[in-house]
Amino acid sequence: MIDIMEKPTPTPLNAEWMLIFACWLLATAGTLGSLFFSEVMGLKPCVLCWYQRIFMYPLVVVFLVGLFPLERSVFRYALPIALIGWGFAVYHYLVYSGYIPESLQPCSTDASCADIDLELLGFITIPMMSILSYTAIIVLLLLFRKRMLP
Repeated sequence: MIDIMEKPTPTPLNAEWMLIFACWLLATAGTLGSLFFSEVMGLKPCVLCWYQRIFMYPLVVVFLVGLFPLERSVFRYALPIALIGWGFAVYHYLVYSGYIPESLQPCSTDASCADIDLELLGFITIPMMSILSYTAIIVLLLLFRKRMLP
């Protein structure tokens, strides 16, 4: 006898789908957040911000295509994009923090990569938000890969 009040146990496929869906949500939030900062708040993106955007924006499409139907190969396409974006985010954070000398900064005078335009709670900067987004996406992709291995 089947109890209709009993919740169905999640299948492994549902868990993997949820991991990629969470990646899609993070990429979408990062994309919309960057557009909000530049288009609504009027913060002009610097060179390094543009590089991070270049690698975040396609992740929205890659994850969406990988969800319907769930594709194992989404890992193969999304991980390199996320890792490169993460590298730019870390470099940008190092520039923000003053660890990178001015001679190695790819900044222009009108949109400096070292200027702190926004700090949430006194310490969360735009590059830090980017690092956190890319890190979460990478971790979720690695969990997805581990679950998909036979």
